[in-house]
Formats: sequence, structure tokens, C-alpha cells
Amino acid sequence: MAFRREKFVPRGGPSGGDGGRGGDVVIVATEGYNTLLHLRFNPEHKAERGRHGEGSNRTGADGHRHKLGVPVGTMIYDQETGQLLHDFTEAGDKYIVCKGGRGGRGNARFATAVHQAPTEHEEGNRGRSASCVWN
Repeated sequence: MAFRREKFVPRGGPSGGDGGRGGDVVIVATEGYNTLLHLRFNPEHKAERGRHGEGSNRTGADGHRHKLGVPVGTMIYDQETGQLLHDFTEAGDKYIVCKGGRGGRGNARFATAVHQAPTEHEEGNRGRSASCVWN
């Protein structure tokens, strides 16, 4: 939430920009790996979060994706249902495991002709999280 304050503008108004989207966690099949051992002892993988919105109606930066390399032939199953989600058959195949969250709306989005200086803002949505078991 931000407000414009300038010398010759008596009531500047809102200028809070929207927050950025969070990054996705993506699994990519590569020929550089032949086992999943590099994932076994690193249990948590997170993408970068989106940045806050700034003044002057500037939208926050989106978070960067986090890519995990797996060998070709890896299959991803849903842990609860046992359903096959994706089969990596060739190098370069990608599958988004967790989508990043949506950034919130800044106070400039709530300005109307009647409500010219809103002090409201909206929180963003959290991204998905998933747990994986590496066997």
C-alpha cells in the first residue's frame, strides 16, 4: 500500500502496485543424471517468492522457477492415489509439480470515483506444495 505525495498535488491518491507471482517448481528430464540420489538427501526444494508491489503503481517482480533434473525414464506418481502423473520419455520433458502463488492487489486497484484514497489491499494466494518420496 502506497500513496503519491508530491509538492503541487494536494491529494495524491493511491499508487500501490500489485505483487508478483511466485515461481513454479519444475521437474526436467536430462541425460546428465542416471539416478535420483542427488534428490534423496535434499528433501526440500522451493522456488523464489514474488516481490512486493511498490509505489508509483509498479508491479513486483515474479519469482524465478526452480528446476530439478531427473534421469530420462523417471515416472511421477500421486502419493495418495497411486495414479501416474507424468512419464519422462525423452530429454527435455518438463512437468510442473507445484504452481507458484498469485500476487496480491495493491491499493491502486481499489480506487474509484467515490473512494479515492483506499487503504485496503488484498493478500495474494499461496502456491501449491507437494511432498515427494524418492525411492
